[in-house]
Amino acid sequence: MVLAVCASPLIFSYLTYYVIKPQGRTNFGAIIDARAYPIPALQASTPDGRPASLDTFKGKWVMLKTGPAACDKTCMEQMFAIRQVRSMTGKEMERIERVWLITDSAPLETTLMRELDGMRMLRAPNALVANWLPVEPGANLDDSIFLIDPLGNLMMRFPPVPAGATEAEKVQHYAKVKKDLGKLLKASAIG
Repeated sequence: MVLAVCASPLIFSYLTYYVIKPQGRTNFGAIIDARAYPIPALQASTPDGRPASLDTFKGKWVMLKTGPAACDKTCMEQMFAIRQVRSMTGKEMERIERVWLITDSAPLETTLMRELDGMRMLRAPNALVANWLPVEPGANLDDSIFLIDPLGNLMMRFPPVPAGATEAEKVQHYAKVKKDLGKLLKASAIG
């Protein structure tokens, strides 16, 4: 009887792992294998032309957005949402950087730069960015938000907001992004 009581947790764990195999997941974003997508030398520069690199942000969690300098309504909604998600993390927000990889050479509007105060902006060739970042099937690269961990590994891609989503659905979408980020910040001792 004593042997059965002592062995039951071990037997149950093997049964659960090899037979039951739970299929549920708790993350909203898609986990990316960092080994398959190492950060390349992007030949990036600041908007004023000085050489720059994503390595500058090592030690922080990076919410990465890509797109052309002409930021349309959808782009601005994403930028605002990224800022709100970062703000909603409260005291943890200093551990997060927001980075926009601008994928063309068009000039940035001064009003846009003011509106995006605090957003780090880097220019990188579109071809290099498109070859590096994994896109969700059927989606546009500029519609997704990516997450880089403090060690400099691309680790997660958040899906784009569905086309035609209501304001309430958009809020729910970004609440799920915030939930994933909150879990990572809580579990991580780095960054």
